[in-house]
Amino acid sequence: MEADIRFQAYRLGSRSVKSIFFGGGTPSLMEPKTVAACIDTVADVFHLEPNAEITLEANPTSVEAKKFREFASAGVNRVSIGVQALNDTDLKRLGRLHSVSEATQAIDLARNHFDRMSFDLIYARQNQTATQWADELSLAISLSADHLSLYQLTIEAGTAFGRLHQEGKLRGLPSDALSADLYELTQETCSNAGLRGYEVSNHARPGYESRHNLIYWRYGDYLGVGPGAHGRLTVGGQRIATEATLMPSDWLNAASESATKDIETLSDEDQLTEFMLMGLRLSEGVDLKRAENFGASLPQNKITELIDSGHLIMRDKQISVPQIKKIVLNHILRDLLS
Repeated sequence: MEADIRFQAYRLGSRSVKSIFFGGGTPSLMEPKTVAACIDTVADVFHLEPNAEITLEANPTSVEAKKFREFASAGVNRVSIGVQALNDTDLKRLGRLHSVSEATQAIDLARNHFDRMSFDLIYARQNQTATQWADELSLAISLSADHLSLYQLTIEAGTAFGRLHQEGKLRGLPSDALSADLYELTQETCSNAGLRGYEVSNHARPGYESRHNLIYWRYGDYLGVGPGAHGRLTVGGQRIATEATLMPSDWLNAASESATKDIETLSDEDQLTEFMLMGLRLSEGVDLKRAENFGASLPQNKITELIDSGHLIMRDKQISVPQIKKIVLNHILRDLLS
């Protein structure tokens, strides 16, 4: 990891680092000294800003939560906990290895050791009613979270749930109408509790938004380090997509120079598409002046149609999707980018 970070610094030169995110897989299984070594290396070869946000994703099992104090000493100042459900039956259905009791204990420990804390929940689960989700969401908010990531359950091809669904063995999934009701319930409940929906699935009290994820959504530069890591970097005026060797054993065996490769120089059209795909997820939307910098253009007639139908809002040169219309964001994006 240190060699990879140093090689990237050699390629990129002096850069300021606003955030570090240990994510993907289960980074809380790492030894805290490994986390500390990575942070120290970043500080050594880049300019790590004094107030940089340093997040670590964690599972709420008791074994991993016991390391929270050491992770904090290593330099982590924000933790994101994969709770997923506050119902033991559904945790088992989701294949999680922790209980609700372990999750609430991990949340308590996180509040004691980190400046900022977030946790994830999945809703629209099997046989879940609106009343059950309202109760679960109220419990989540009462656990003093300043940031919640709330995702609707989606069935993806190639996953265990996808296979069960294809075989007709995944029963009790909500209808589209109920899914829409659960989405609206989520937005209203969080808003009333002071947790603003600043992104499609993310809610935070003012000042507690994920600074790292905002870099993705605002289409900033980010460096991917480690097996399978992706990055987007501006180098010499060009936008470069990078990708690291996927298999950990291959990544370990590769020299740092060959572990991460520039896989593509993005065209103006690709950049505009990515910019819109990411930016319209945010409540703040996107700046059309910045979109013009990519040299490609959006269809003005489509923008006007979507404004007239209430699917877009324009203020000055900023367009955004109203919160109530985020549920059809993919449809809006298809209209804009087709």
